[in-house]
Formats: sequence, C-alpha cells, structure tokens
Amino acid sequence: MTSRNTRLPRLDGKTMVITGGTSGIGLETARRAIEEGARVLIAGSRQETVSEALEKLGASATGLVADVRNLDGLQELADKAKSEFGRVDILFANAGLGVFAPIEEIDEAAYDKQFDINVKGVFFTVQKILPLMHKGGSVILTASAVNEKGVGTGSLYFATKAAVRSFARSLAAELGPKGIRVNALSPGIVRTHFSQKTNVPEEAFEGFIDMVVGQAPLGREGSTEDMANAVLFLASDESSYMTAADLVIDGGWMNV
Repeated sequence: MTSRNTRLPRLDGKTMVITGGTSGIGLETARRAIEEGARVLIAGSRQETVSEALEKLGASATGLVADVRNLDGLQELADKAKSEFGRVDILFANAGLGVFAPIEEIDEAAYDKQFDINVKGVFFTVQKILPLMHKGGSVILTASAVNEKGVGTGSLYFATKAAVRSFARSLAAELGPKGIRVNALSPGIVRTHFSQKTNVPEEAFEGFIDMVVGQAPLGREGSTEDMANAVLFLASDESSYMTAADLVIDGGWMNV
C-alpha cells in the first residue's frame, strides 16, 4: 500500500530548457528541477561554466554553449533539445545582463548589448524552442521586480525588463489556444554573479541593497532557492490555470 505522504516528483518525466543555466537562479532551478524528476538542458555563454555546472548537476543534465544574441546558436539549442528529449515541456528563458550607467555614458554598443541579450535573446529563445512544445507546456521569462519602476542610471536595464514583462502578456495571449502558458518571474534583490556585473561600485550596490531590504516588509534579501521555488511552481501543474502573470518575488518591496 502506498503511503498517503508519498508524492510523485512535481516534474516527473518532464523536460526543461534553461538559458543562463550555469549560475545563480538558473543553476539552482536546474538542480531543483532535477530533484523533482525533470531532465534538463542548460545553456551558457562559456564552455568552462557549462562544464562546471554539469559536474554539479549530474547525469540528468546536459548542456550547450549558446549566445542568446545569436539566432544560429539558439537554433543549435533547439536542435540539441530535440535530439536529447524529442520535446520540451518547460522553457525557462533566464539569460540576462544588467549594466547601470548615466545616460551620458551609454554608447550604442552598450545599448545594443543589453537589449540584444535581455530582449532579443528572450524573444528568439521562445521562438526557436516553441516548435518542440505542446499542450501543457510552460514558458517562464525572467523579468525583474523593477519592471514598473524608474531609477537613475538604470534606464536600459529597467526598460529591457519591462519589455520582457510585456512579452509574457502578448505571448500568453498568442500561445494560450495551443495550451501553452507563459508567465514572467520578477526577482527582487538576489546576490548572484549577475549582481557582480552591474557596473555599479560595490559600496553603491550595497547601499542599494540596504535600502531595498529596509523598505521590504520581510526585511531580507532573496535567495536563489526562493527564486527556484517560484520557477518550479510556474513550471508545474500547480499553476495550470495561471498565464500572462508576473510573479514578483521581492519580499514585498514593490507592492508596499
């Protein structure tokens, strides 16, 4: 007899593709998804980090070096998912970059890089993986808790995340008739490798963290585990009637 406390893993038999899957939220999500029964394909921008992540994740994970700005690279990712899995049940379009600078210091190259990774990369990741997805599929896009906010020196980053949040709305409307859900995940303050690439001096960044933590009702920073929990919820059947939503996980900072 099966115990009442025994449950199947939430993602039992599912397949999942994660961009930006070699560190931070992406890597923790991959780890948790595997624990919940999924097979996972992670993508990262460097072979070294992909290899290191795969060593941590074990046999249920495979990986590929792919630059989300490059459509040929994204097609390779889709081809890899097809050859490994045959189908994709969950797509976590998580790769992103945030560089903060005054408007006077932003040149065209900086503008293009941030929009190409955060906006173009997200859109075409979905486009390339979509043919492998079917009814019951879940697409999760990493936006940010700041997607409705404005802060000096954050104009590019905040705008890219507002675009990602908008993608979740329109793509949910477009893909809903196919039975595919699309939601955004909007993290608050989480210390990851991403935060080390913001171009913000350490003292200023710590000051920003202190401000956010001081204003947030829960009074603490978020963790990669907090974010992975949210992604697994959006990926699983527990959120089967949820689409076009923005799941803000920020300790309450944006909503008070």
